[in-house]
Amino acid sequence: MDFSRRDILLNAAILGCASVLPHRTLAATAFGTGRLSTISDGHLVLPGSLFFDPMPKDELPALLDEFALSQERLEPECNLALYQDGDRNVLFDVGSGPDFMPSSGLVYDSLDEAGLSPEDITHVVFTHAHPDHIWGLLDEFEDPLFSEATYFMGRTEWDYWWDPETVNSLGDARAAFAGGARRRMEIIEDNVQLFEDGEEILPGIAAMATYGHTPGHMSFELKNGSDTAMVVGDAIGNHHVAFARPDWNSGADQDMSQGAATRQRLLDRLANEQLLMVGFHLPDGGMGRVEKTGDGFRFIGGET
Repeated sequence: MDFSRRDILLNAAILGCASVLPHRTLAATAFGTGRLSTISDGHLVLPGSLFFDPMPKDELPALLDEFALSQERLEPECNLALYQDGDRNVLFDVGSGPDFMPSSGLVYDSLDEAGLSPEDITHVVFTHAHPDHIWGLLDEFEDPLFSEATYFMGRTEWDYWWDPETVNSLGDARAAFAGGARRRMEIIEDNVQLFEDGEEILPGIAAMATYGHTPGHMSFELKNGSDTAMVVGDAIGNHHVAFARPDWNSGADQDMSQGAATRQRLLDRLANEQLLMVGFHLPDGGMGRVEKTGDGFRFIGGET
């Protein structure tokens, strides 16, 4: 089943006022000579079918019961990684902005609570160009919010959303996603640096292709002294099914089979190397580690 922005907003409205209350979570840790933290953009209100429709109907209910989750509704956090070192304030993704969903678009207030303004952000690095990751580029007046930043996006992701045929390949349901991404990319076109898989885009920040959720989705490996962490965006999109059954296809991925293969590979590495990770839609501020459990994995939030 394909859901448009209108479908998602209707679900948010139907589910009532309680769903629009922001989740003000924040995680932070010393990281080498710097600091790695998360900035809340609020949360989303999504129909469960967006994720669960391709999954085995006989096995899914028991798994969701383990996490006390509804099959009808999910409210994932939106956590933007912020890496600060010296005079660099590097923000990974920019959130939803004012036009996507009433429960999100809180990055401005969250930055303010952290003692920062949008003008303090020196670099913006995109994992991908879905609305909750790039629409926050513009404020309510349609002006660029992060006016002093240099922007970074993987070339494959940029080319995909820049291509005028992408809107047709997505169909009417998600046409707004393509149009919204393209409009914002046009605004930063003269101030964006495109990069390839494996490239060190900034000192201590290397790109790693994690395709599947979108055709050019990127994760990032951060290193500072003896500390290493990974910012995984939506390559690992939740703390429940994605960990317990990473091999299951998720309806949230544009290429479901590639997304599952990427997820398995990424979780294997995170667990084996016990790397600190930041996931955009994971709980506890999105920061934690991965533990192997039988045939699956478990997210351990709050551990730095």
